[in-house]
Amino acid sequence: MDKHAKIFVAGHRGMVGSALVRKLQAEGYDNLILRTHSELDLRCQSSVEAFFQAEQPEYVFLSAAKVGGIMANSTYPAEFIYDNLQIQTNVIHQAWKNGVKRLLFLGSTCIYPKFAPQPIREEHLLTSPLEESNDAYAIAKIAGIYQCRSYNKQYGTKFLAAMPNNLYGPNDNFDLEKSHVLPALIRKFHEAKLAGSPSVTVWGTGSPLREFLHVDDLAEACLFLMNLPNELFDDLISPSPRSLVPGPPALINVGSGQEVSIGDLALLVKKATGFKGEMIFDTSKPDGTPRKLADSSRLHALGWMHKTSLQDGIVATYRWFTEGE
Repeated sequence: MDKHAKIFVAGHRGMVGSALVRKLQAEGYDNLILRTHSELDLRCQSSVEAFFQAEQPEYVFLSAAKVGGIMANSTYPAEFIYDNLQIQTNVIHQAWKNGVKRLLFLGSTCIYPKFAPQPIREEHLLTSPLEESNDAYAIAKIAGIYQCRSYNKQYGTKFLAAMPNNLYGPNDNFDLEKSHVLPALIRKFHEAKLAGSPSVTVWGTGSPLREFLHVDDLAEACLFLMNLPNELFDDLISPSPRSLVPGPPALINVGSGQEVSIGDLALLVKKATGFKGEMIFDTSKPDGTPRKLADSSRLHALGWMHKTSLQDGIVATYRWFTEGE
């Protein structure tokens, strides 16, 4: 991407979008197109159409989405499927209609089956049932992947879907009802420390294994993918038997390749926050998928690796959280 190219970052105020903006600006990209939700409702077809016609972006990072943890996904499945389908359908369609050179669609590894073989490869998509607690969100994201594939096949677009694992970092959602596990734990332990509580309750058994990636590492991976030489990018869109990274079209995992149990994750958060009490596991609450480790070997083969260790990332995220209070 040329440093002066018009780049639309959809969802720039979210955790992923804001990390993308930080990374792009740090690398000298000076023509970013940014819109708040109040300025542009991506769920509105006519508004998105008018925006693309007026702005004519050359590249699109589609990070706008309705996201949340187990409780939010279980409580608001209608919003999760409706909002995400509307957002991605409108943006991807207008990207094609207005000649966008490349589009990167961000999803999540929750698109994969609940009991997918581990580590999860891209070709495991749709091979068995999804995790029930977030299937509405997952179905929406799977539809986005297939929209990218369909437009690439029919119209010759260059739309790629990247699936990161559990993300965390600055601008995460720390709402206990709607957040993912790591920010929820950070808030729980922090508030317990301030209140002098004797214990913190963690949902589930603590046994599920999860893989975490700092959002700044994801932003770096996204820029790496969007700047791949044409031959390698085209190879991801339509892999051949001689591909450097053979696999299903227009889909690539982005992960650290490292996993930790929820129990051990809670211990890392406890240490980072300085909480001195005990942890109690509420086994009446759902665990979710027992294990979810993404196979990111295709991305690693292209030359990208994450940089932030989980321990360092949690400490930095907790610092950001407390500084914002």
